[in-house]
Amino acid sequence: MPRFSAVRTALSVVFDFWRDLVKKIFLILFNLCFIIGPAAALQLDLSIDEEIRKNYNPSKLEQENLPPLPKTAAPSKTVTTQPKSTTSTTQAPPKTTPAIAEPAKKKVNKNLPGTTLTEDDFTAIKIKKGTKFRLKSNNLVSDYLKPGSKVSFTSLTPVYQRYVTIPAGTVFTASVVDSHLPQITGNGGLVELAIETVQFKGRTYSVHGKVTKANHKKIFINNIKGKRQYWKGVVNQVEKGHNFYKKTRQTSKKFADNPVGVIISPLPTIVGVAAYVVNFAGSPVFSIGYKGGRVSIPAGSEFEIKLLEDVHLSL
Repeated sequence: MPRFSAVRTALSVVFDFWRDLVKKIFLILFNLCFIIGPAAALQLDLSIDEEIRKNYNPSKLEQENLPPLPKTAAPSKTVTTQPKSTTSTTQAPPKTTPAIAEPAKKKVNKNLPGTTLTEDDFTAIKIKKGTKFRLKSNNLVSDYLKPGSKVSFTSLTPVYQRYVTIPAGTVFTASVVDSHLPQITGNGGLVELAIETVQFKGRTYSVHGKVTKANHKKIFINNIKGKRQYWKGVVNQVEKGHNFYKKTRQTSKKFADNPVGVIISPLPTIVGVAAYVVNFAGSPVFSIGYKGGRVSIPAGSEFEIKLLEDVHLSL
């Protein structure tokens, strides 16, 4: 065992020696390649220097006028130069005429916070859809109006929007879209208005709006309707039968007080009862011909409208 360990130690020493030697040789070769490589790759063109030494005396170059240098072959390149003109040249017009862009939709010039804005800083203001206005009517709104008729309104209170205030007294115009008088089916009169224009700073702008309140009453589906009086007709028809029955009872009492008429006194009551039953049972049918209520809202009444689309106002 000691002999085996001694051999192993000797082998390891020899191996380390050769390994270090190979490393050193490799490093020397690498450095030589790194140094000699660029020098070997550098090739100087000394042909022109040789031609100069043949034809010229280098010691007398400063005192003599040198003859022209020998011509060397070079790739020919044709360069065209244009003479410079003292007058300014104008560019040729383009072959195609540029399209004139339509003016973009004007927007608000938003400055940095803390700056003061004037009307000159604005080009257009947007009134958002859903904005509501309180108005008073300048004309009678009635179911007698024909489709296409115009009705004007005046705003009662200012409406504040970003960058602009719509003052009180602004005039809106509406057009009658549909209308009809009370119908025999018990349906009331009808007026449907569509807000079409608004006047702002002397200019008229188209708008799209609807009526949401008329004379302090909510309006649904933009229809200003008269009262539907069908059920009122039913009640009135039943009351007619009841009143007739009461009259026949009084007549029967008069006959009963008379010794001669006591025999026929039940007949008026029987007729009254029959009439009451007929009116009560037939009131749903008889009330079909009962007309509904009228639509007649006098001038100066209060309305409320709401915008259904954005409106752009120029300043």
